[in-house]
Amino acid sequence: MSSLASSDLTRARAILRDVFGYPDLRVGQDEIVAAVLEGSDVLAVMPTGAGKSMCYQLPALVREELVVVVSPLIALMRNQVAQMRANGIAAGALNSTTDTAEWRAIMDDMNAGRLRLLYVAPERLARPDTQDMLARAKVAMIAVDEAHCISQWGHDFRPEYRDIGAFAERLGNPRILALTATADAATREEIRERLFAREPRIFVHGFDRPNLFLAMRPKAEPKRQLLRFLESHTGESGVVYCSSRKQTEDLAAAFEAAGHRALAYHAGLEAGVRSERQDEFLREDGIVMVATVAFGMGIDKPDVRFVAHASLPKSIEAWYQEIGRAGRDGLPADTLTLYGTDDILLRRRQIDESEASDEQKRIERQRLNALVALAETPRCRRQVLLAFFGEESEPCGHCDVCRDGVETFDGTLAAQKALSAIVRTDQRFGEVHLVDVLVGDATERLARFGHEKLKTFGVGKEFTKSQWRAIFRQMLASGLADVDMTAHGAWYVTEAGGEVLKGRRTVVFRADVVEAAREKGSKKAARAEKITAAGLDATQTRLLTALKAVRADLARELNAPAYVVFADRTLIEMAKSRPTSRTEMATVHGVGAAKLERFGDVFLRAIRDFEG
Repeated sequence: MSSLASSDLTRARAILRDVFGYPDLRVGQDEIVAAVLEGSDVLAVMPTGAGKSMCYQLPALVREELVVVVSPLIALMRNQVAQMRANGIAAGALNSTTDTAEWRAIMDDMNAGRLRLLYVAPERLARPDTQDMLARAKVAMIAVDEAHCISQWGHDFRPEYRDIGAFAERLGNPRILALTATADAATREEIRERLFAREPRIFVHGFDRPNLFLAMRPKAEPKRQLLRFLESHTGESGVVYCSSRKQTEDLAAAFEAAGHRALAYHAGLEAGVRSERQDEFLREDGIVMVATVAFGMGIDKPDVRFVAHASLPKSIEAWYQEIGRAGRDGLPADTLTLYGTDDILLRRRQIDESEASDEQKRIERQRLNALVALAETPRCRRQVLLAFFGEESEPCGHCDVCRDGVETFDGTLAAQKALSAIVRTDQRFGEVHLVDVLVGDATERLARFGHEKLKTFGVGKEFTKSQWRAIFRQMLASGLADVDMTAHGAWYVTEAGGEVLKGRRTVVFRADVVEAAREKGSKKAARAEKITAAGLDATQTRLLTALKAVRADLARELNAPAYVVFADRTLIEMAKSRPTSRTEMATVHGVGAAKLERFGDVFLRAIRDFEG
């Protein structure tokens, strides 16, 4: 590193402390910021919540230059601008909601050389007037957030992102920083080819999010399972992802009836309604957003305490991106994913029926299979997840497999019985019919086909219907059998299954985890457990509640999300340390000079009032 770059990095650390109130750069941020300050183009893959935004915010402040940030969502841009301004930084946003007054303010700051960060939607960037304006400005760097949107391999592909490279060329090829949380080798290569005129430095940092508790459960009664999950998150913000618009509406109503604040969100709602609900989620505490994948990309709400999936997502990368919206503040957060055979088949059918190339379909099947393997694994989930991204780790102790353990059994005989039932019914029937054959349920449908006379009728009475459904799901996941969706969901035996049927291969199955019944008062127990995890005693918890109320009032005055004032982590530190002066307040994580001046006295007064 040159002496100039070293000096710049020292200044970056000082700005981080003085302006943002953070003690130092996080692991991974330092080398990316250093590379940018050295003048390199950079492609950075960092886990959600690792502080990607700081990688372009700090260089803009150190060099006192204009950085254009290509961002995918209006709400995200608006809130990031609010955060920058709360810290005393000149920033603006150009999108479809930018009015004349905001436009003039941006132009004034730009012409005066004050503007440091300009957030632009990719669609707005494509407009000739925007390009003309920026061509006249001195744009030092283009930061591309959610850069995986450039790639056809990326799960959030947006064609407008492909024009960014041409735009950069028109500006004389300023430095480019591309940032994403999920980009495998194929995605990274396409980003490199389409975006960069020069060879970028590529940084791929660890994918592990140790603050996230990973849990996956076979579907039993999804609504009941999700309500039970929410019991320990009453009053907290979270997201529940659904596979259909109807499911979002149904579950939101069920959650409301159970006493939770819940909002449905999907592409079928009017744009104004979607915007209102997104803003409400970002600004208020304790809202459960029940949404399709139409919600979430770029959502920067640090205090999301849980993410649940009512159905299996489409790929391991999509799942990782979605659960990554929890715990961005570094505090503990929970995840829960429900899955079933129908989910696997639906996702496979979506891939097969898509207009993608054969090669892309192959890649998507691999990604789906990786997610199914993660769901069914008897090993530490974090180990399996990180292995997919090419990383090794020890058992984490912070997933349901590590916590609860997994019972496995020799499933060879069970698989042979199930496969035999498939063969003896001529590979023409679905799972329900086959399970009835195995448990010996003499239904009218079985009688119609004479299947109560089969040798396999009743040979599987040692398992319940639910257990057999789990066995079929695992046979599907392990490739022993498959389903022909063109033949009304008929099961058939694969080559691998034939090997098992002939006794040439053994099978190990995972016994389904049975959710233990909760004792009465579990909500209180769960709440106490979380308080302990945050390190707060009862008095500190009451103070934290009072500080959050103050924060909420200030956020409403600002018409901004609560975290723009202070993040939860900052309030938790205040509740623990109880600062009595501005000097003490300045040492709290996340309290920079501008926020200290603007909000410090209000919170000091709230602490004094609490002390009585």
